[in-house]
Amino acid sequence: MSAPESSLPVAGTVVLLRDAEPGFEVLLIRRPDRGSFAGAWVFPGGKVEPGDLRDGAIEVEDARRAAIRETFEEVGLTVADLTVLSEWRPPIEAPTRIRTWFFLAEAPKEEPSPAVDEVAEIAWLSPSAALARHGAGEWTLYPPTWITLHQLSAFADTGAVLASGGVAQLFQTRVRRSDAGQAFAWAHGRLEAGVLPWRFVAD
Repeated sequence: MSAPESSLPVAGTVVLLRDAEPGFEVLLIRRPDRGSFAGAWVFPGGKVEPGDLRDGAIEVEDARRAAIRETFEEVGLTVADLTVLSEWRPPIEAPTRIRTWFFLAEAPKEEPSPAVDEVAEIAWLSPSAALARHGAGEWTLYPPTWITLHQLSAFADTGAVLASGGVAQLFQTRVRRSDAGQAFAWAHGRLEAGVLPWRFVAD
């Protein structure tokens, strides 16, 4: 029996954006080869801790505080103006189930200073370049990161990305298996992940 959604741990993560020529880049970090998301490329973030909670606050605000704190702890960058992007609810099959809120933020001018115990490597690059590295088998991505990069790749610049947020898009993840391999499905489409490169199919 899986735990009800309301009882799951909650996390916040930040998609940091900076202008580039052409377009824009996002900050991705590679996790160490241990612990959660071992070896995978992800956006900075982590679970809500007691210090992030406020009496009477709604969950997304607790997740926002966690995202700000984790971004500073992991890459040494202070962010303040976060725009909510999406809420991810994990499939019942997931060995570790955490509900995660994704936020958008313009990166500060300072260079990242990665925490050696939490970050193995960092990279600034365009969403399409990150997807290409995954498709070539060079990088490990999880579906929330892949879908976020896929959606961001449709935008031309940082301003357009930030303007697209503000209302959380809900991703209630379901796992499907077929002759074509594993797929992850949501109300608006599915991610076919049986072979590389992965492919998103809109419903």
